[in-house]
Amino acid sequence: MQAFGWTDWVAVSTAEHLDGMLDVLRRHRARTAAGALVSSLPRVDRLEQAIADCSLVVGTTMRVLAARPRWTPRELASHVAQRRDERWALVFGAEANGLQNDDLAQCHALSFIPTSEEQPSLNLAQAVVVYAHELSSTPSVTLQRGPALAEEATLRRLKAALARRLRGGARGQAEELMATLQRASLTAEEAATWLRAWEALG
Repeated sequence: MQAFGWTDWVAVSTAEHLDGMLDVLRRHRARTAAGALVSSLPRVDRLEQAIADCSLVVGTTMRVLAARPRWTPRELASHVAQRRDERWALVFGAEANGLQNDDLAQCHALSFIPTSEEQPSLNLAQAVVVYAHELSSTPSVTLQRGPALAEEATLRRLKAALARRLRGGARGQAEELMATLQRASLTAEEAATWLRAWEALG
């Protein structure tokens, strides 16, 4: 991560698990700049805490989920280069089993590394390098500054409002409705307007 200038990162983990991992890493990296970076790694208990201030959340997985755009690392790099996100998140799962259903449900889009069907997944460190290289190699597009995009915390409240107001079989459509709103890249003001409207229903 440091090789590509990535320094804004957070671990979603129990304190005990992360302390054990950091202890091992400190022994190997204690006298390096990477060791200092590892020692300053922030930790949260839940993914929603890590992504609350992000207007785009992309989960890395080989799975295909309905109502979720799916991009290769290169397509992802091109996409984010043309957006106006103040902050966005790329979420990686654990080494052994990747992102779980609850994690992916909080992601606005998915990304995957095309690989052979015989070996469909990469080690976590390898996957991070692939994404870091693509994102660092894609030039940013100079965009005219516009209104701030809606953060995940606001979008989460809007999704909950949709689910509460929809009845019966229509309740399951909240996910699809939110997917269309997320593709629209709602501004913070637009998302707040949607939220007020839905909360006023019923």
